[in-house]
Amino acid sequence: MTTNPFRQAAFLTSAHRLDQLPADSGAEVAFAGRSNAGKSSAINAICDRQGLARTSRTPGRTQQLNVFVIDAARRLIDLPGYGYAKVPEALREHWRGVLDRYLRTRGSLMGLVLVMDVRHPLRDFDRDMLAFGAASGRRCHCLLTKADKLSRSEAARVLAAVRKELAANQAEASAQLFSSAMKSGVEEARAVLSTWLAPAGADPAGA
Repeated sequence: MTTNPFRQAAFLTSAHRLDQLPADSGAEVAFAGRSNAGKSSAINAICDRQGLARTSRTPGRTQQLNVFVIDAARRLIDLPGYGYAKVPEALREHWRGVLDRYLRTRGSLMGLVLVMDVRHPLRDFDRDMLAFGAASGRRCHCLLTKADKLSRSEAARVLAAVRKELAANQAEASAQLFSSAMKSGVEEARAVLSTWLAPAGADPAGA
């Protein structure tokens, strides 16, 4: 049985500004997505830790950068949900600037996981985040969540369409189906994260 290194993840801090984040060393992966895409549920499923990332019946509760440490050198960053929460425009502008600077300047950022509802993929925000990632040279991996809400054939059709668009427009972007409720796609997502977070020359399976 494969050990899940993400199960030891623990909440460290919430940051409103980049200078409140941990030192820019080691390796981290950031999760981004619309506020109703199931981002917190995806993090909990990957870490096999119910309640690690707070979920809410009211989308948009994640309004800071939440930092989860796996160990002294590796972190997961839960970025603010966007596109649904009723927040002041000034706060939206603040987060646009923070996310832009974070993606452009964070040296320890190994990749971006973009969480999208499989029923509503590649909306404007998703394309903006993919463009940010491409412009800053960041790898992107798309989780098409709530895959259990579609038939297997329909989910496969959406995945193929998303992968086609990514191939046409993004240098380093991949996609997969994911369901927190059914725990499907979890191992595939963990494998991607383990590869990104593995030290240079290390075996990701032992990361």
